Amino acid sequence: MANTETPADGPAPGERLEQLERAMAVLETFGHERPALTLSEVAQLTGIARASARRILLTLKALGYVRASGRTFSLTPKVLNLGWNYFASLGTDEIARELMADLVREIDESCSMATLDLPDIVYVARVHTRRVMTIGGGIGTRLPAHATASGRVLLAALDDTELDAYLAAGPLVAHTPGTVVDTGRFREELAEVRERGWALVDQELEIGLVAVAVPVTGRAGRTTAALSVSSNSARTTAEDLRERCLPPLRKTAEAVSTALAQGDTRGTLV
Repeated sequence: MANTETPADGPAPGERLEQLERAMAVLETFGHERPALTLSEVAQLTGIARASARRILLTLKALGYVRASGRTFSLTPKVLNLGWNYFASLGTDEIARELMADLVREIDESCSMATLDLPDIVYVARVHTRRVMTIGGGIGTRLPAHATASGRVLLAALDDTELDAYLAAGPLVAHTPGTVVDTGRFREELAEVRERGWALVDQELEIGLVAVAVPVTGRAGRTTAALSVSSNSARTTAEDLRERCLPPLRKTAEAVSTALAQGDTRGTLV
């Protein structure tokens, strides 16, 4: 009986998908040195015909992996989803949840890990206390980035072009009277988050909900996720949450970052 499985050293003749290879080449063209590219630049850098490059970029844009601003294209945070799938396949997410569970037992507050998929954050891991939090939901739950501590951490890690595009996409929505919606003030908030390395949100998403968050980094030191601790303001003030929970939260984030970096042998989350 013939073996129809793909050989370990590569696909059989005729099995390679040229369009997929070209699409991956387009995605890999973007990076720290080239965060935004024109169609002509993408075509030149990849060696792909301009018409084909245009179709690929428009397809990636429709899928949410690329955004267009004027004549330039840039990646969206949705590309991180590809990395998180690899992260989960390694079992590193289980290590992260174990570390988060240890933190929850230590501080008796809920802990979450989220990544960015603008305009939202998306939870990739959550460990709750026995108390019932108003903001519930499990992995895959989406919340507006601007009104959450994790969102502030992740937004603060964006480059200027990405942040400008995010803020230009629409007004910041007020979820409570305390939500920061002024663009100038919001930029100042993100600058402070970027400088100090953590974010604190006091009842900006929901009355009674306070949270503090710190970045989780990959092997190259880039922020790939945010780790947060949340509580109810009726029993824990924002200042108490910061003083009591920020130090152990940072320690846990460092451990998660180390686990993530060690699992990142293929450079997926760098």
